[in-house]
Amino acid sequence: MDTAAQHSERDRPACSADPGQPPEPADPRARSRSVCDEPEAMSEPEPGSGPAPGPGSVPQPGSAPEPEPDAHPRSRSALAEWLPGGRITLTTLLCLLFLLLLSNFVLKPFEIPSTSMEPGLRVGDRVLVNKLAYRLGAEPRRGDVVVFDGTGYFGAADYIKRVVGTEGDRVVCCDRQGRIEVNGEAVDEDYLPAGEAPSHVPFDVVVPPGRLFLLGDHRSGSRDSRDHLGSPGGGMIPVDAVVGRAEWIAWPFDRLTGIDRPGTFGRVPAPTGGAHG
Repeated sequence: MDTAAQHSERDRPACSADPGQPPEPADPRARSRSVCDEPEAMSEPEPGSGPAPGPGSVPQPGSAPEPEPDAHPRSRSALAEWLPGGRITLTTLLCLLFLLLLSNFVLKPFEIPSTSMEPGLRVGDRVLVNKLAYRLGAEPRRGDVVVFDGTGYFGAADYIKRVVGTEGDRVVCCDRQGRIEVNGEAVDEDYLPAGEAPSHVPFDVVVPPGRLFLLGDHRSGSRDSRDHLGSPGGGMIPVDAVVGRAEWIAWPFDRLTGIDRPGTFGRVPAPTGGAHG
């Protein structure tokens, strides 16, 4: 006959098994406490499975900051999408705009059109002209190679010559050795072609205020201030007509070099009256 304890044990509900699994056979040696009575183990949460941080949540130390969302993701590419060719066309246009601004305000390419500046500058050479050289308070100096607008003086075109005299200078050709004198100082022009005379045209001029006396290096092949001594202005070019100073020979590549001011003009004294070049 069953005891009350045995009835109680039989009346206790069994643990529900997983679907499809057969019930385990009764084992009198089994633990008196059923595994279903044990607390369920806590599993570690999967990375990223936790709740998303709220708007005011503070990132934990060591965590990578989240990238800021692009407030206007389409605004940057709207122009590229509108243009035929997309980003390639846009990039090309921006490059052309940059070169245009550079040419108009900073550097201007100039092609040597004649032999008037040989041997230093040859026909077809491309030089870079610094348009800011005399726009920030500086003045052209003796020995500078400059590009200027000859309209009203030499002709309606741009020319390239060397500055030999500046405001107040007395320029004379020539001394007993055939050299040009500036303010009484003979100038040894080693940049002239071999055997070239400094000038076959004698002159004795004083450069007016705001003007320049300009000569080509190839004196026998250059039309310059000497050829316009009888013209209005006496062949002198206004400083305001100067486009800029020639700085570099940029083409051809095998002649890539800077255009320096010759040191021979450094010995020329200031003109009477205090002006300097």
